[in-house]
Amino acid sequence: MAAELTAHQLIAQHRPTLDQALEAIRTRAYWSPHPEHPKAYGENGSLDAAAGKAAFDTLLGSRLDLGQPGTDDWVGGETSPYGIELGVTYPHADVDTLLPAMRAGQRAWRDAGAEMRAVVCLEILKRISDRTHEFAHAVMHTSGQAFMMAFQAGGPHAQDRGLEAVAYAYVEQVRTPDNAEWTKPQGKRDPLALTKRFTPVPRGVALVIGCNTFPTWNGYPGLFASLATGNAVLVKPHPRAVLPLALTVQVAREVLAEAGFDPNLVALATERAGEGIAKTLATRPEIRIIDYTGSTGFGDWLEANARQAQVYTEKAGVNTVLVESTDNYKGMLSNLAFSLSLYSGQMCTTPQNLLIPRDGIRTEEGPRSYDEVVADLARSVGGLLGDDARANGLLGAIVNPDVKARLEAAAGLGEVALASREIANPEFPDAVVRTPVIVKLDGAKPDDQAAFMNECFGPVSFAVAVDSAADAVALLRRTISSKGAMTVGAYTTSEEVEEAVQEACLEECAQLSLNLTGGVYVNQTAAFSDFHGSGGNPAANAALCDGAFVANRFRVVEVRREA
Repeated sequence: MAAELTAHQLIAQHRPTLDQALEAIRTRAYWSPHPEHPKAYGENGSLDAAAGKAAFDTLLGSRLDLGQPGTDDWVGGETSPYGIELGVTYPHADVDTLLPAMRAGQRAWRDAGAEMRAVVCLEILKRISDRTHEFAHAVMHTSGQAFMMAFQAGGPHAQDRGLEAVAYAYVEQVRTPDNAEWTKPQGKRDPLALTKRFTPVPRGVALVIGCNTFPTWNGYPGLFASLATGNAVLVKPHPRAVLPLALTVQVAREVLAEAGFDPNLVALATERAGEGIAKTLATRPEIRIIDYTGSTGFGDWLEANARQAQVYTEKAGVNTVLVESTDNYKGMLSNLAFSLSLYSGQMCTTPQNLLIPRDGIRTEEGPRSYDEVVADLARSVGGLLGDDARANGLLGAIVNPDVKARLEAAAGLGEVALASREIANPEFPDAVVRTPVIVKLDGAKPDDQAAFMNECFGPVSFAVAVDSAADAVALLRRTISSKGAMTVGAYTTSEEVEEAVQEACLEECAQLSLNLTGGVYVNQTAAFSDFHGSGGNPAANAALCDGAFVANRFRVVEVRREA
């Protein structure tokens, strides 16, 4: 296809946004070019709510032909957690044909330079943003997120994370100048003079292995970090959450072609039922970068076996909140209740273990015993989710049967402080909706430790009684060190306890939120400002997003000659 988007057009349109993103990651201040409110869409080519829903409905039962080489079959089978059969089929690739085709376009993409790659990526993100309403339904009906969460987390927040990765990639690539004149004095002799050219060179084909719960939010950082640094990207979605990433690949291929590049720089790899192609792809010699979000078991396997690739993993952790004292007891309870309930706890950042001294805590309303704190938290969760309509909007749907099984089994691990209840969703009668369970455990008992020292992904929280604040900090430290944590929270009015918690998190490399009682929650992070994960504990070997996340996706190759 002849180029329809010139470099001048793309740079004129998107360079200001790139510059704002560069400033945002420098200052860490709030900024986003992607509106969070659904009513902000519907002008300048973007789809409004009705058009977005209509576009999604049109996809149901359709064949999504991406025009990829090597297509040898059509596969599908996604069922929405809300009970809808999506019926979309996707190209199944003969990778022996697809991978060479993907590599063919890398030379021109490499030679385009960091700025051109960045603005092409921003054009992709702009077109995805224009279709946010459509993408929101795709995320909702593959992840089980409630619509507003799917709209925000699957739309603008995911787009922010993609743009953030592009900004970091650009910074690292332009750190070294394109050209340099080098002159070394030689005393009375003529100086030595060289001209040097430095070129960021991509590693090769990158593989993005998508997750079921946050296909775009977790998929976009790796996808755009690799693409912006010159690599071709093969996207392998989770088989239950193909549609959002397939649409992403479709948009990327369209933009690349219009900008004069090979659309095969981005391609989709779907699988037949039970095929399990991730291991096969991950160990192919052409795959030089892997981004993965999911279970610890497969993440560890990738790190051990995909030795030809640079592997970035976000795995499982045991997120912990230490509750020692507070000067806003109701605010603390409200904040924790929301954090435990959001998306039925199906977030890698949801708190699991609440460490509470068995002698109780200090509050501005007077002391509260361990039992009182747990009972009050249970009432706060119950009050938050007491109205079924509000509960459906907050909880979404249980994403798969494994989460439901863990939820049901958790009630047998200890004394239940808050029982899970089933909620009907009138719009989607087949949706599985459950409120969280809170189970009381004793931090000193080995059997209880065996339960709370492992991740129980889903709407399950353990109120763990500990002997003292010092014991809580020691347990927190041990948990992060051995199991990892994506998030840590703490509530304390004691400078000594705050210092101890902070030091534990600094030494064990975990992101800490202190005394959150308002509208910011421990399980939410903001692009351009917050780091998601640290890359320094077992929960993840990378952070979203920092220089380390992008810098090793390319190498700088030097060509020097005498001046």
